[in-house]
Amino acid sequence: MEELEHGLLLQSWAWLQLAENSLLAKAYITRQGYALLVSDLQQVWHEQVDTSVISQRAKELNKRLTAPPEAFLCHLDDLLRPLLKGASCPGTATFSCDRVAEALILRVRSELSGLPFYWNFHCILASPLLVSQHLIRPLIGMSLALQCQVRDLTTLLHMKDLEIQDYQESGATLSRDRLKTEPFEENSFLKRFMVEKLPEACSVGDGRPFVTNLQSLYVAVTRQAIQVEQKHDDAGDPQTSSSAFSQGTDNLLLNQLEEPVSSTSSLPGPETEPTVSSGSMQRPQLLKVKRKKLRGLFS
Repeated sequence: MEELEHGLLLQSWAWLQLAENSLLAKAYITRQGYALLVSDLQQVWHEQVDTSVISQRAKELNKRLTAPPEAFLCHLDDLLRPLLKGASCPGTATFSCDRVAEALILRVRSELSGLPFYWNFHCILASPLLVSQHLIRPLIGMSLALQCQVRDLTTLLHMKDLEIQDYQESGATLSRDRLKTEPFEENSFLKRFMVEKLPEACSVGDGRPFVTNLQSLYVAVTRQAIQVEQKHDDAGDPQTSSSAFSQGTDNLLLNQLEEPVSSTSSLPGPETEPTVSSGSMQRPQLLKVKRKKLRGLFS
């Protein structure tokens, strides 16, 4: 389930319009299960299930269909992927959602092997920790990153002004007057931005501007958070080799749901070194192997 948690964190948000409901959603699906996160900007709902839940729910909703849970997960991935990328739903698939008490049920209807296929995502209210991981901390990180970007751009503008001033002092003139600019004044720019641009820039609306313009930065920030968490975990347990987890996380960072769920996607297990019986070796060879192992411990 750790793969599902990390995989979901690395997914970008998508904007959905289901009847009168405007939603932000993200999902991650593997052969072992799926994780789904949905928000209407007022509340956040979440569901994470494994293959046992998939099998049980499939029997309840699709009594005429018999298939392994991996087949249902593959079909759900085929249905959700284009929806979350803003494309039209494949075939005759339809999506709807209902609020039941504090839960959100996302209903799917399509066809599988020529038979009707039904699925319900039962999303409950997300925990505060989950909201922090997927929204609060990434948004704070994005704000800090954008602030750093503004500082760098401000420094670059001041350097450009000094370059232009040097050209002017050397006798250079503009060939076109319309290209002339005034030296950049940071305080004046910020005051003008607060008055003229801030109301429009802060118009959250239904969340669509956030999805349209900022998802590459969102994914970069969440990727950085996972890498930092991995380093802390590795430093906290020096007796455990981190090669297996590192390799699995790197693959997850590169693929980000581009690999279909029908393919094998499991974290690699720890590698084991081949063992050699001491009885089959001569004494000089045995001493050489022991020295090599001791050097490896202190390298």
